[in-house]
Amino acid sequence: MLEIRDIEAGYGRIPVLKGVSLEVKDGEIITLIGGNGAGKSTLMKTICGILSPAAGSIVYGGSPIHRKKPSARVKRGLVLVPEGRRILKRMSVYENLLMGAYVRRDKAGVQTDMEEVYNRFPVLRDRRNLPADVLSGGEQQMLAIGRALLARPRLLMMDEPSLGLSPILVNRIFSIINDLHRSGITILLVEQNAQKALKVADRGYVMETGRIVMCDTAECLLSSKSLHDAYLGGGEGC
Repeated sequence: MLEIRDIEAGYGRIPVLKGVSLEVKDGEIITLIGGNGAGKSTLMKTICGILSPAAGSIVYGGSPIHRKKPSARVKRGLVLVPEGRRILKRMSVYENLLMGAYVRRDKAGVQTDMEEVYNRFPVLRDRRNLPADVLSGGEQQMLAIGRALLARPRLLMMDEPSLGLSPILVNRIFSIINDLHRSGITILLVEQNAQKALKVADRGYVMETGRIVMCDTAECLLSSKSLHDAYLGGGEGC
């Protein structure tokens, strides 16, 4: 579904990604883990078109997209739930959700999908007319996910969805990720909680200083002592 080959990208003259390659197959959950500053969020921004690569290629659904506008990528079902949620706090919950459908013209379909989001996240229905800034952190994350679902994603990219949430809400977010996957959505997950991410993923990539340094099945990565020492709290592995 998604093939990234030798991508180089950064900010101005500051290089961040240094020849990154990875693949996401249809129906998978792929997780990307690494420390702060490894380049994970930069990669997500490059995939969705916020940043332009200096070199390399991004192929989605068999077609190169690295020169396509972000809106064109969204129309094809490549959708990002950004780090920090990026909700529009002065707008209502309903208006935030509607922003997810900005590339769509099927009004009836949008309203049907809106109802599905409300059924998935009842708190959003209850607060649909309130400003988004009254929501708790967990509710804002649900809003960010709901907004992405209004774009009808085929590949949903999630950048640190559990960041800043309580353990109970972290469990809720990972339950949502599993549910979305069961509904047929392919997921590329960047997540600080490496252990939880690998437990839901099919495969994982480890990123350090702008490069992919390890790639394997999630089961093998969970069993790696070096990975445990670096990201999973030490110990002998699983």
